[in-house]
Amino acid sequence: MPPRHAKAIAHLTSVDPVLGRWIAEVGPCTLSAERAGTHFDHIARSIVYQQLSGAAAGTIWARVLALYGGTMPAPARVLRTADAKLRAVGLSGRKVEYIKDLARHATSGAFPERTLHTLQDHEVIEALTQVRGIGEWTAQMFLMFRLGRPDVLPVLDLGVKKAVQQLYGLRKLPSEERLAKIGAVWSPYRTVASWYLWRRVDNPPQ
Repeated sequence: MPPRHAKAIAHLTSVDPVLGRWIAEVGPCTLSAERAGTHFDHIARSIVYQQLSGAAAGTIWARVLALYGGTMPAPARVLRTADAKLRAVGLSGRKVEYIKDLARHATSGAFPERTLHTLQDHEVIEALTQVRGIGEWTAQMFLMFRLGRPDVLPVLDLGVKKAVQQLYGLRKLPSEERLAKIGAVWSPYRTVASWYLWRRVDNPPQ
């Protein structure tokens, strides 16, 4: 387990016994950031995966890559691709619009695609949410799973809300405000806390 995960777990266990007991049940944290490809690739893939099952999205993403010889091209080439070609591999008209808007932002310089990793968390969210089809949740997933930022709590995420409801015995799903308040003590390791909360939903206790 990476040293920073061990440090995070020690902190989370000390400040929150409820979460600590669940962490002990789950075991080591295997969270890691995806370093392959470019930031543009990663964001485009996130758009393709929105509101689809993993299997269906994976099939469409593979077809998108095949259209370009197996790898996602530079944003300028995506802009030159006819919308009909992108729709033909399974993308909805709306997702074609989103990916083209992402490419326009990247090529125009309005979107700092190559330097996103140098920005603060709130600056990354602000930059990403300027693109059509990218909201706060998608931007937070980018922070967590692409940039490896340690202190992100996706308060809009249904899985995280369900896990908190179960672990803390809440009568209903917590609001974003209540979730943020509960999770405040997890800082500066809210990303690792979120990873463990997702395990509660993915692999509930028998």
